[in-house]
Amino acid sequence: MNENSKKYKTIGEVAKILNLVSKKNGKPSTHTIRFWEKEFKQIKPYILAGNRRYYDEKSIKTLKKIKFLLKDKGMTIKGAKKQLQNNISELDEVNNKTINNENIKIKLNKISEILKNFKKNG
Repeated sequence: MNENSKKYKTIGEVAKILNLVSKKNGKPSTHTIRFWEKEFKQIKPYILAGNRRYYDEKSIKTLKKIKFLLKDKGMTIKGAKKQLQNNISELDEVNNKTINNENIKIKLNKISEILKNFKKNG
């Protein structure tokens, strides 16, 4: 690879960046990215020798938006397509970061327990 190709990430690296992990084996879930490629025309990987996919920063940002809309916002593919095509709202970096829902539930439960104890003792 030459110097310019270092800007590109493999599909496995992108899956790790997006925290897309298979529940079966714990490995990066590259099939999700390939599925999104078929559904969203905005994702255009560079396919080089051996049919290996490489993603530039623009594609990775688009994939982050897609993941945010589908996984975090719970939108349908049709709704996410519409959102991306119309650019209805810009997704800022804070909203675009991957949030682990399980961690949020645990923290909310802890806060709830603290509030209950506070009300009992206060």
